Amino acid sequence: MTNTVALANAAVRGARGGGHRMAQLWRQSLRFRTMVIALALTSVAVLVTCVAMALAVQNNLWESRKDQALKDAGRAANSAQSMLSSADTQGNRTALTGLMRDVSVQVQSVSASPLYGVIPLDSQAGLGFTQTGFSQDLVSDQLTQRVAKDATKQWWQPVALHDADGSVRAGILVGQQLSVPGAGTYALYIAYDLADTEQTLVLVQSSLWIAGIVLVALIGVIAWFSLRTVVQPITEAAESSARFAGGDFDVRLPVRGQDELATLGRSFNAMADSIEAQIKELGELSLVQQRFVSDVSHELRTPLTTIRLAAEMLNDRREEFDPTTARTAELLQAQVHRFDTLLADLLEISRYDAGSVQLETEAVSLAHLAEDLVDEMRPLAETHDTELRFVAPGGHTPVDLDPRRVRRVLRNLIGNAIEHGEGHPVVITVDSSQNAVAVGVRDQGMGMTPEDAERVFDRFWRADPSRKRTIGGTGLGLSIALGDARLHRGTLTVWSQPGEGTNFVLILPRGSRPLDGASPVPLEPVEAIAEIGVTTAPIVQPGDQAQPESPAHGQEES
Repeated sequence: MTNTVALANAAVRGARGGGHRMAQLWRQSLRFRTMVIALALTSVAVLVTCVAMALAVQNNLWESRKDQALKDAGRAANSAQSMLSSADTQGNRTALTGLMRDVSVQVQSVSASPLYGVIPLDSQAGLGFTQTGFSQDLVSDQLTQRVAKDATKQWWQPVALHDADGSVRAGILVGQQLSVPGAGTYALYIAYDLADTEQTLVLVQSSLWIAGIVLVALIGVIAWFSLRTVVQPITEAAESSARFAGGDFDVRLPVRGQDELATLGRSFNAMADSIEAQIKELGELSLVQQRFVSDVSHELRTPLTTIRLAAEMLNDRREEFDPTTARTAELLQAQVHRFDTLLADLLEISRYDAGSVQLETEAVSLAHLAEDLVDEMRPLAETHDTELRFVAPGGHTPVDLDPRRVRRVLRNLIGNAIEHGEGHPVVITVDSSQNAVAVGVRDQGMGMTPEDAERVFDRFWRADPSRKRTIGGTGLGLSIALGDARLHRGTLTVWSQPGEGTNFVLILPRGSRPLDGASPVPLEPVEAIAEIGVTTAPIVQPGDQAQPESPAHGQEES
């Protein structure tokens, strides 16, 4: 019983798998779909045609054989009636018997069927006769009544003829009235075997079905070759397009003839030539731009160093200047520092564009690295009246990463959260799973719309351009952070809702393991920041206290 159930389940699974593969092939293959439709329509057309022709042939054969039987029976009946009309038995039974014998010989000589009989219809008639093989059981009461009622017509009915071996053949029984003067009325019944007609009909129907199957097969072969002629160039065009999209700009379609497919090939090749030329031009322009940015950044280093030293010297002696000059020296120092940061970011972006960035990995505990960075960022948070909360349920096991780049990512995320958190607490969460470690930076600022969140990693993009930067970012921080995450084969994602704040989550894989499954730190917050301290033990420096909430402002990139 168990084996039977297992086999049944396996059969069901196999049927489902086959149905799924057929459905997938139906969706993906134009050739298969067209072949199925063509064969289905052709099969229906051939089936209808064969059935109609078989019925027509059957009716024609039946009518022809019936007419032939009626004519033959009519000749036999007329010949027998002529003999009976010319005879004078005068009621003599011996003479009547001899007459019937002569009639039997006459019918046998005239009729094509050996199965016949003459049966009395009334009490005045004498004895009739039947030929060997003819049974009165073939004659139905209805046929007898009709023959007895009308002497001028022929009547017939289909019958089943039984052989000695018990086999049954189709037949037709024809009856007609005979009149013997002075001896009453008789009925002449002649049975005709239709086995030859049935065999002919079976042969014709078999020929029709065989011809129909062969026709469907031929149409399928013709359709397959025709579709192959049309679909093969389309398939080649699709494969060439995929290779072209994958970066193989030398691929071209072969052009044969002057038909529509040749026109398609020439158009594709012309498009490929144009796109390849434009891509090369854009590539050269990109290289020129990268070289320009790199060269300018390097060339500006020397004068910027001199300007920075002079600005630091002026800023150190600003107490000796009047208030206006002192403020000018202070602003100069801030802007020179921002300019230095911008040059560093531009150099880093140019390295990413040139593909010359390399990781310097070492085994580092992400939780310890994030905790050190949080302690480093606390003075900045205090200037913004913001509390930093650090929660690390996991992430203590060392993983291979570039600490300098991960620090830069976290410094940018925490700095953004401090600047845009509007004085609300900022929570930094570190956790891990079997395949990855993750850091989440959550603030309760104004948040962003979904449209702004999609562009937050764009270079030099700001959600609120009119708002003043308080930390002095360059607008490249998040773009560089995303590049650092991808360089580690990780991800950097953002969740944000207007009025609810923003949450950035950095996920890094463990070694060579791919990122799969749920993130160790949820992207969408599942609890409010005020509730986090209830279930975790945030690390808070002595004297730090949560600041009261204030109205939120916008989230922007620094």
